[in-house]
Amino acid sequence: MLEILCVVDDDKIFTYLLKRIIEKAKIAREIIFFDNGRDALDYLTSHKEDALKLPQLILLDINMPILDGWQFLNEYGKLKPEVPQPISICMMSSSSEVEDYNRAMDSGHVMDYLQKPVQIPSLKEVTERVLSFLGQK
Repeated sequence: MLEILCVVDDDKIFTYLLKRIIEKAKIAREIIFFDNGRDALDYLTSHKEDALKLPQLILLDINMPILDGWQFLNEYGKLKPEVPQPISICMMSSSSEVEDYNRAMDSGHVMDYLQKPVQIPSLKEVTERVLSFLGQK
């Protein structure tokens, strides 16, 4: 089980359903939500010195106001060297465009790409990969 999972998505209905899925599947002890990439980056920046407050996994939507998923990835790339622990990022989108998938996977920051609606088995699989990467499986 992840200690902290971060969801960055502006769709309130989707995040409500995702929260229920995460709780039902016992994927994370704590879930933090942000409805845009700027707020998520601000959180990471303000907690970069405290590994216990940082998520192990970020589920990141592509299309959001203020700072979208692509812009988040660019800014996160600048912040990443200052973060004391690895944070895995999984992009989420309702888009089935191959270009979006390729762009996400080519970014150098994204470990997986889930198409909405997110299903429990695929979310569990991503979580298992993160835990395995962190040596916690």
